[in-house]
Order: sequence, then structure tokens, then C-alpha cells
Amino acid sequence: MASRLKDRYKSELVPAMMDKFKYENVMQVPKVEKIIVNMGLGEAKDNPKILEAAVGEMSTITGQKPVITKAKKSVSNFKIRTGMPIGCKTTLRGEKMYDFLDKLISIALPRVRDFRGISSTAFDGRGNYALGVKEQLIFPEIEYDKIDKIKGMDIIIVTTANTDEEARELLKLMGMPFKK
Repeated sequence: MASRLKDRYKSELVPAMMDKFKYENVMQVPKVEKIIVNMGLGEAKDNPKILEAAVGEMSTITGQKPVITKAKKSVSNFKIRTGMPIGCKTTLRGEKMYDFLDKLISIALPRVRDFRGISSTAFDGRGNYALGVKEQLIFPEIEYDKIDKIKGMDIIIVTTANTDEEARELLKLMGMPFKK
């Protein structure tokens, strides 16, 4: 079963992008390549159960088991040594990626308190978009009663666009609620 967003991308977005940017070939139209969801948990060094809970929540949100990330360097001020588990991340591609993006745009972001849209300047110059979420409760799969601690996450949307303008237009057409 193909996702709603992927079907819409093929039927509506590709023709609109070709029209706006005057591409000569369908393969030139930018598309979302992957989405990386990352949760940094510095407090996992004191309490390993926080990491287990975060892994469970992230698997529920993304539908895919995350990888535990470990510290690359020792930082004495943070009391962290090389190799300590300090977070988890997962990379979504294909159907799961489109399902997650659809859920993010249509369900999760509108549930953010005092939501007025997301920044349209968080592009990196190569057509990739970074978004920070302050709490995991905006996702409908997370039950409020089972949460021990509110954790934020970083969501990076990697596109095949060459410029930020192309990527911004692609995400806007997909329904990303940018600030005016």
C-alpha cells in the first residue's frame, strides 16, 4: 500500500515543480531522500533506563528500531567518556519515510502548543531541512501516562534538491506549515 504523500508527490508535486523550475526531465525534480530522527540523551549516563524508554518511544513513533549512539570524545565537563551511550537515532527511507513525514505534517506539528508554523530558514544551503521538536508527546502513538520524562528530538529531512529554494518549494507543496 503506497502512502498518501508519495501518491500526491507523483501526481501533483512533480508536475508543479517541473512547471515552476522549468526542469526538462522528471528525474531532475527534487525528492525526499531520507529522514533522520535523532534523540540526544545526555542524562542517560546517570540513568540507563531513560535510554531504554527513548528507544521504545522512538520505535513506536518511527516504526523502526533506532540505533544507540555513543560518545565519540570524552568531555570532562559533562562527565562523559568515549563510548558511553548518549542517545539514539534512526534513518527512515522509502514507505516508512513517507508515512512518517505525512504523520509529522498532518498530525504531529499541528498539535504543538502555540503553533504558528515552522521556520523557513532552517535549510543548510544544500537543500536539507533541520527541525527540532521539544517534546515527543505531539506524536499520537505516545501515551501521556506512560511518559517518565519529556524528551525532544531532531528531525533532518534530506532532499535531492540542489538549492534551498527548490527544497523549500518541495516541502511547501508537501504541506509543510512554514511561517509566512
